[in-house]
Amino acid sequence: MNDATWSLVTDVVDRVQQSIRMTDYPAIVILDGDRRQILSDYDYVQSETARTGFETRAAELARTLHARRFTFAVPQIIETVPGSLEAHAFSVRPLRDGEQESVVWTAYDADDGVDYGWAPYTRRPGGQPVFDEPTTFHLRALSTDGFPGVRLLRLLTDDE
Repeated sequence: MNDATWSLVTDVVDRVQQSIRMTDYPAIVILDGDRRQILSDYDYVQSETARTGFETRAAELARTLHARRFTFAVPQIIETVPGSLEAHAFSVRPLRDGEQESVVWTAYDADDGVDYGWAPYTRRPGGQPVFDEPTTFHLRALSTDGFPGVRLLRLLTDDE
């Protein structure tokens, strides 16, 4: 991943983390093209319809901006299962064994391709989040449309 894309990753993850500190849980995407545009959606975690609509709108704007790269991040619950990780929609319920709150991200650069990663976090006894730095996944990524930003990625790259 190049420095420009990593800079977008840290920017978008920081924005989601700041929202989590304020007890908001939006999806945020940064589109980088003719100019930079930032979009957020607070309903993203609520339904498939909201997820599809937000990523479709982001793809339309990305085309308008001639975006060469984007980063997309959203809070999710990650569950460790043998050999992989599974992502679930964020919920305020108590975590179960094997679950981890995280900011999950997708980064795309037209020249470098796609990377996936996360920034896990824990909570102090009073509920305040303590965030880890973003890192890339070191597992085989099976990117389905349910993974944050993958629908946007496919909408942008299927035409190429």
